[in-house]
Amino acid sequence: VQLQASGGGSVQAGGSLRLSCAASGRIPSNYAVGWFRQAPGKEREFVAAFSRSFASTHYADSVKGRFTVSRDSAKTTVYLQMNSLKPEDTAVYYCAAAPRAILSTLRSLTPYEDWGPGTQVTVSS
Repeated sequence: VQLQASGGGSVQAGGSLRLSCAASGRIPSNYAVGWFRQAPGKEREFVAAFSRSFASTHYADSVKGRFTVSRDSAKTTVYLQMNSLKPEDTAVYYCAAAPRAILSTLRSLTPYEDWGPGTQVTVSS
């Protein structure tokens, strides 16, 4: 399953953005969907994820309470609502799907496949 992230932009600290992660069709129930980000000079890190079948949501501690993942009813698009943005949220944001991912591996890069180009989010102070 190939996913494409979009919706990035430039905002001031305290602002909001909603990113979209679109699939070419319905996301299969055996796939988890994750959001990751990579800032310049840093490793790609976990942000948030849906487990398989969209059964549960998971967040990095750094975004918990500020970011929310959701999906559309057709299960073709996953969203990342980002509120109360901080300059340290500046990064390229990626979404990807992970077949057969289990809960203990959701926060790891390893299960995810077909990373797209990502979308840039810039937060100014």
